[in-house]
Amino acid sequence: MRHAIFIVAAASLLTACQIAPPPVGRTPSPVERTPPGTPAAIQLAASIDDYKSLVAQQIMAANAEYTFTGRLPPMLPAIVVIDLSVGPDGELKSVRVHRSRDSEASAAALAAVRRVQVLFPPAAHLMRSHAKTFDFSETFLFNEQYRFQLRTLSGPQ
Repeated sequence: MRHAIFIVAAASLLTACQIAPPPVGRTPSPVERTPPGTPAAIQLAASIDDYKSLVAQQIMAANAEYTFTGRLPPMLPAIVVIDLSVGPDGELKSVRVHRSRDSEASAAALAAVRRVQVLFPPAAHLMRSHAKTFDFSETFLFNEQYRFQLRTLSGPQ
């Protein structure tokens, strides 16, 4: 009898130590989603500049039909500075116009950020202690056709 109880107890312990396979058909949580084109391991930015570059790349990719490449024109008809707040997991918490003199360009910049359908890279490691969001700015540079480049990616001109 003791031998049977010992065997049942040992089998119970071994069963409890097994790792259960992930449930089939489970939808990943927003934190588990990664942007298209990134490796399976979530890419963490080494610095604030690197983070801004990753975010700018996502905005440009989501807005290919609204952007232009190459040198900036000598006179930019519109420049819009927006403020973004991103949660620790990369979720966009808020976006607002910080500075602009052109309402059409402002609306285009806000719409461009909102077109990004995936999470931005995780920002927790860049946040100040006790902060709930990582806050930064991006500058949209518009040409005559109201297509834009982002200052973070435009490089020296």
